[in-house]
Amino acid sequence: MTLITYKFDLQGHRGARGILPENSLQAFQKAIDIGVNTLELDVVISKDSMVVVSHDAYMNPDVCLNAQGQKISDSSQFNLYKMNYEDIKTFDCGSLQHPNFPEQKPLKTHKPLLSEVIKMTTDNLKKKGTRVSLNIEIKSSPETDGVYHPKPDVFADLVIKTIKNELIPLNKINIQSFDKRVVRYVIDHYPEISTAYLVENGSFYENLQDLGKTPQIYSPYFKTLDSLDVKQAHNSGVKVIPWTVNEISDMQNLLELGVDGLITDYPNRAKALQSSN
Repeated sequence: MTLITYKFDLQGHRGARGILPENSLQAFQKAIDIGVNTLELDVVISKDSMVVVSHDAYMNPDVCLNAQGQKISDSSQFNLYKMNYEDIKTFDCGSLQHPNFPEQKPLKTHKPLLSEVIKMTTDNLKKKGTRVSLNIEIKSSPETDGVYHPKPDVFADLVIKTIKNELIPLNKINIQSFDKRVVRYVIDHYPEISTAYLVENGSFYENLQDLGKTPQIYSPYFKTLDSLDVKQAHNSGVKVIPWTVNEISDMQNLLELGVDGLITDYPNRAKALQSSN
């Protein structure tokens, strides 16, 4: 049976989490090789103010082993915001079999710096003639300011300073966050950079009213999205890119609704639905 194909922004969630360890250089390279348009990733800040690619603000015992290759018993000891990057990178965050991703191939790897990921995209540009975009999630909340991360303005400034230092074209960057403060700050202080507002529930209209700003992208949990949300977003000039869509049937349903992109742990599955032109 021939699949109907669509034009959309294919985003590899944490690289290609369903295939290789999340947020690793190997997963990002795999996603690029599959043919994603965008690498989706998360960042945190280390004690020495380095921008580290990590979903968790601590060493997650489901994902990481300590520097001696042993299981982590108390993850609260390993708050990345209280650790220098030299120590962070000694942890093995790929050798454990992920409990939720049986197809994921374990391999020894570490949490990279954002600058390393950007350099990888530049190297691929030189080799293949195309540069993937980066969709960078700033992981913060008011409750954890000063505990797991700096305040949103300092956090965003550090991320954007790294981006500018690596000379990646700004039209290849999007900053996303569930934290309204981050999205508002980037819109106000870096209008040249695209933003996405991540949400878990509620309608497009309700969420944008709450944000009080208009980002370039509305990024809801895919199960909460309906045709009215897509229509209202498009009428407002806002793209719709839901997260995290792993089943082909769900991808097809969303593409039929007219979404502009998909964030998925399995970019290999979504690639089969993407038009080649």
